Amino acid sequence: MLLHVRFCAVMLVLGLLTGCGEPATRGPSTVLPRPSLGQWSVPGPAVSAAPAAPAPVSSPARTAAVSSGWEITVYYTAVQSFHGGDPETVTGCRGLDCAHGDDDLGEYPAGFVAAVKDEGTGRTAAGTYLNWSYDIGYWLDTAARDAAGAPLRPFVSAAADPGVLPRGATFRIAGCGRTDDGAAADGTVCAALRRARWTVTDEFTPGLGGSRHVDLYIGEETGPGFTDSPWYLTLTGASLRLG
Repeated sequence: MLLHVRFCAVMLVLGLLTGCGEPATRGPSTVLPRPSLGQWSVPGPAVSAAPAAPAPVSSPARTAAVSSGWEITVYYTAVQSFHGGDPETVTGCRGLDCAHGDDDLGEYPAGFVAAVKDEGTGRTAAGTYLNWSYDIGYWLDTAARDAAGAPLRPFVSAAADPGVLPRGATFRIAGCGRTDDGAAADGTVCAALRRARWTVTDEFTPGLGGSRHVDLYIGEETGPGFTDSPWYLTLTGASLRLG
């Protein structure tokens, strides 16, 4: 179909065709909760400025099918320095070559440990990453990882239940819908989510996904109280452009 559209466009420019048929639309083909913008900037993979959301793709994406009625949540990398609480000893694995290990991984503020379990990953004060997944438990790593062990990419990586959107499926946000309290999503947040092109590389913890639910990775949290910022959000009635 793509070759047909391009062929028609070229032939029209050359004056060799007087018309072409309209292309038919194409059908649709590992993580966890939610973020008025104020002082918050777009989250990024490091401590400084956020990555620019990818530029819109060209014409083929506009022919992809739009699917409505989706729930959108976001997940992020917690940052130890933004969390407090009593020291809590964490046990687990010192790498990805084990599961549910009992090695001493160090002491961390209780708030940070809780955020890591909620979001799946956190950057420690030492610069390493304390990660958590249903299958492995806690482990130390050099990066925030998706379900296949690859580094998570802000404004690219997304999670879905495999039976709904398989690994490698791509989509864009066609419409942000409403927040869970019925309000419109912050305009800056919605625009950033819509500019990105997302790829399913991650999976939900069992029981947290659903038939029309995607979770979008937005990078590191940018300050204390991140869950009170507009970036930590749930959107309902959203629409996705699949493909």
